[in-house]
Amino acid sequence: MIIESTQVEMLLRDETEATALFGQYNKNLKVIEDAFAAQIIARGESIRIEGDPIEVEQVRSLFEKLMDLVQSKHYPSASDVQYLVAQVKAGVGVDGVLSDVVRVTHWGEEIRAKTVGQHKYTQAVRGNDITFCIGPAGTGKTYLAVAMAIDYLKKDKVKRIILTRPAVEAGEELGFLPGDIQAKVSPYLRPLYDAIYDMIPVPEFEKLVEHGRIEMAPLAFMRGRTLNNCFVILDEAQNTTSMQMKMFLTRLGFHSKAVITGDVTQVDLENHESGLIAVQKILTNIQGISFIHLAKEDVVRHNLVARIIEAYENDQIRKQEAA
Repeated sequence: MIIESTQVEMLLRDETEATALFGQYNKNLKVIEDAFAAQIIARGESIRIEGDPIEVEQVRSLFEKLMDLVQSKHYPSASDVQYLVAQVKAGVGVDGVLSDVVRVTHWGEEIRAKTVGQHKYTQAVRGNDITFCIGPAGTGKTYLAVAMAIDYLKKDKVKRIILTRPAVEAGEELGFLPGDIQAKVSPYLRPLYDAIYDMIPVPEFEKLVEHGRIEMAPLAFMRGRTLNNCFVILDEAQNTTSMQMKMFLTRLGFHSKAVITGDVTQVDLENHESGLIAVQKILTNIQGISFIHLAKEDVVRHNLVARIIEAYENDQIRKQEAA
């Protein structure tokens, strides 16, 4: 039996590009070599790939993607390469992954869509007035929404950013918490503060808040308002009731965008159906509304986070099968 084999040669522009592509001490190259049976021979500024035609084509397309990233001044890490390898081997297109720059932090770091799911998410926000992003912790739901909101504000696409969350996580009513209203809501909005402080310096943020360009408030404060020329983010939406979700969605005014994020596996409500679960059945197939579902494959935190999520998913499956 004759085993078909082929080879492809690729040329890099210079030694600097080769170093950026292969990684420090060839870490990126080692990840690729370990993932494919095809032989990869890298010498100076040339790459030769030999072996099974399918694998050769996969490796070639992977290197092309990595070369595009390097030429756009993004130097992929070993974890970036591992993710791209997994997607290429699974036959998933990686257009937009790592090349979709959402915003630059105030210290110069580019915030990019790092997974296929995240790229679909950013595209959905740009193309729809209302976007729901549902997925587990660590998938960048809130962080990317805040980055896009800041970008829209800086480019004068909106006049204000409004960030809100339902204040139910601790099982307490706001009135029972000490301090003024700012002190009461700050613990609930802390994850949003953390994301914003990456995008803009604290003094600038405080000035924007003072001038009403950025507003952070609990969901209850949205009732009765019409939100025009705004980028509105509802975070932790799994903890809204159906009535609260309807109230929030009907606040949307002209020239505004709303992004609703949440994890339906972490509902803290008692004796109420989550509005985020219910809305998926109610608002399907409505033009201008998009639902994006992220999964453990989109986790961009520590590698253990994805494994923890998978372990909990398996535990839930075992419980359902035993019931």
